[in-house]
Amino acid sequence: MENPLGDLVARYARTHGPFTVAACAARLAVPRERVAATLGWLGLQDRVLEGEFRPDGIHREWVDTEVLRRLKRRSLAVLRSEVEPVDAAALGRFLPMWQQVRAATGSHRRRGVDALVESVGQLQGVPLPASVVEQDILPARLDGYRPADLDQLIAAGEVVWLGVEPLGAADGRVVLCFRDQVGLLAPAAGSEPPDGPIHAALRDHLATRGASFWPDLQAATGVADQEAVLASLWDLVWAREVTNDTYAPVRALLSGRGRGRTGGGGRGRPRPGRLSRFGPPSAQGRWSLTDGLLEPAPTATERAHALARQLLERHGVLTREAMRAEAVSGGYSAVYPVLKALEEAGQVRRGYAVAGLGAAQFAAPGAIDRLRGERDGDERDPTVVRLAATDPAQPYGAALPWPENAGRPARAAGASVILVDGAPAVYLERGGRSLVTFAHDAPPSTWIGALQELVGTGRLRKLEILKVDGVGVHDTPQAAPLIEAGFTVGHRGLTLRP
Repeated sequence: MENPLGDLVARYARTHGPFTVAACAARLAVPRERVAATLGWLGLQDRVLEGEFRPDGIHREWVDTEVLRRLKRRSLAVLRSEVEPVDAAALGRFLPMWQQVRAATGSHRRRGVDALVESVGQLQGVPLPASVVEQDILPARLDGYRPADLDQLIAAGEVVWLGVEPLGAADGRVVLCFRDQVGLLAPAAGSEPPDGPIHAALRDHLATRGASFWPDLQAATGVADQEAVLASLWDLVWAREVTNDTYAPVRALLSGRGRGRTGGGGRGRPRPGRLSRFGPPSAQGRWSLTDGLLEPAPTATERAHALARQLLERHGVLTREAMRAEAVSGGYSAVYPVLKALEEAGQVRRGYAVAGLGAAQFAAPGAIDRLRGERDGDERDPTVVRLAATDPAQPYGAALPWPENAGRPARAAGASVILVDGAPAVYLERGGRSLVTFAHDAPPSTWIGALQELVGTGRLRKLEILKVDGVGVHDTPQAAPLIEAGFTVGHRGLTLRP
């Protein structure tokens, strides 16, 4: 059916940006009521859209759907071009600040349960070596971190910890999550569930009786060997099937009170440690199945949206390279469609924010401006930050490549990296016996204080450095500054004691 007025109004819409009914009626010399009715008819055919499109508009507007698509594409292109890339060191300064690492922000006032909740909110879902969670990662963000605060959140049901995989006999990767986010953010189990008779007995008991203490668990297996039952219980922990209402069992495992022989196909087997009628230390607390935390299972779309937003919350500026430190099935491609949709909705910005990395970079609101603010650093007062090598706020070895060096730095549990103005100055290998240095303008006196802090705060009982860049420490230029800072000379190396 012919509709001359419909054709005229549609043509006007195709050749104009957002417009009002009054503007179209004046141009066509047609009563407003007829133009409004025609626009409504075109809207039913999805040829035009009604809304508020111009920031300075005060009336409802109409726009052709294809015109709106072109406007969005051009607007996004302009926004992307405004993102001026920064160098790697700027990201090294930005990320610790974004994650509120105390040394980077200069803040020493974040303490207590509320501050811990904020930190868990950024860290949830990322697998972290249990040995550094309470030794390095949380203390780096909170002044006077107290393990009792984490236990309080777990016991109250606000925070949950899950095992991801064992790392030898006395460590493993764990994740922290808010209880209502576990199903959305916790990584998927990475191996086949253990299926021995003790495993089955423990599962059946927990499924039937619910959360249980160690004596009930052992009795349910009918096995007198506490070591065998404890090993099977931790097999279920690392398979993400079982968790506890306190973090104490993890601390006991790390301290060696739950360590033991290796068995069961290479899995670390905890030893009961001190045996009593209450059970081994690494079995204290109430154990429960994680099934209820993971149900109802979210859809793939819900999980992708939650992951994308969580990654933006953690990284501020998310790049393909940053995903190397995340346990996300499918990697960057799993969240890229969501990030793209968020950009089109104006909720995130896309652009070439960090030079040298992939072009598909997305930034949370406000992150671009804060990243630009770290472009030049502070030459008068360089910021020195010591981080665990595996800390999500430490970008090197993941989002950023390691600068040229004479060693083999890696994001290994127990290792530390000292950043000076966002660039790595020195890498302390696990055990503290070897240093790897990087080309940096800062003299050793700038970063030695961060090494001394390891002993001064009780993080290490002593620090004995034997080698620097693979050479005996006595034969390196760093020997003199270390001795001047209080390291004592020994036959094998240099030692710092409290």
